[in-house]
Amino acid sequence: MRTSARTRGERQGGGRGRAERGAQDGEGPISPPGAAGSPAIPVFLYHSVMDDPPDWIAEFTVTPKQFAAHLDAVVRSGRTPITISAIADHLAERAPLPPRPVLLTFDDGFADLPGPTAEALAERGLPATAYLTTGAIAPGGRSLLPPAPMMTLDRAAELERYGMEIGSHTVTHAQLDTLSGKELAYELRSSKAVLEDALGHEVRHLAYPHGYNSPRVRAMSARAGYETATAVRHALSSDRDERYRIARLIVRRTHTVADVEGWLAGAGARVAPYRDGPKTIAWRWYRRARAVVRGPEFAG
Repeated sequence: MRTSARTRGERQGGGRGRAERGAQDGEGPISPPGAAGSPAIPVFLYHSVMDDPPDWIAEFTVTPKQFAAHLDAVVRSGRTPITISAIADHLAERAPLPPRPVLLTFDDGFADLPGPTAEALAERGLPATAYLTTGAIAPGGRSLLPPAPMMTLDRAAELERYGMEIGSHTVTHAQLDTLSGKELAYELRSSKAVLEDALGHEVRHLAYPHGYNSPRVRAMSARAGYETATAVRHALSSDRDERYRIARLIVRRTHTVADVEGWLAGAGARVAPYRDGPKTIAWRWYRRARAVVRGPEFAG
């Protein structure tokens, strides 16, 4: 969101600066495939797929034409598409991963998801994982997401019929690593309960809004009953990645098919796991101090 990112941040009390971009997109040099000691696993993070998105989400939106080209690249790659449960089973040593896996994930729950986006995936036989912000899609719900066309909670089961696994993206989309213990427990537990009531089964997976997490957030996510949690990091995951900080590659409108093909080849980004760098830690402390004054803020 180059100009739009500034708009998005200002609406919620502060634009995103260079420090945040460094924190979220990874720090240090790009590593070659397998630099973390394991084969790289691309975990793609999409938001909306539409031609005319609101300004605040425009940078993280791809057009239907772009999306189709990305999916075709996934099919051509010969990688095995999986959902987050396959990674959970591997990291818990319950089952091995298939050869050369790839994971497609979608955050928030925009209106295109249970319609043309799910249909494009199903046409190619591609499963995916959708992380839903319950306050933005449930009747009477409230969230920090700016206005946008969103799906409704009653369509979550429809996503499952298309082959998507459902995970939580919290209630309000707040910066989790700045919240009090009580606020954090609400975000983690209430969103999980709402989705479980709607779907009639356990929801085991979480995505941190904008990737913001900390050791405390990861520990409370585990205690809330989640088996995995995905971050952002703009890095390739691996079969040695951290169960509560799985790295994802955030797809922007400026990324080309060549970028996608590079990630599918296991190149073009760092390979997790790796430790947070000084910029990430400093940015976290700055946001915590700001939240003391302003209260919970939108993670975006």
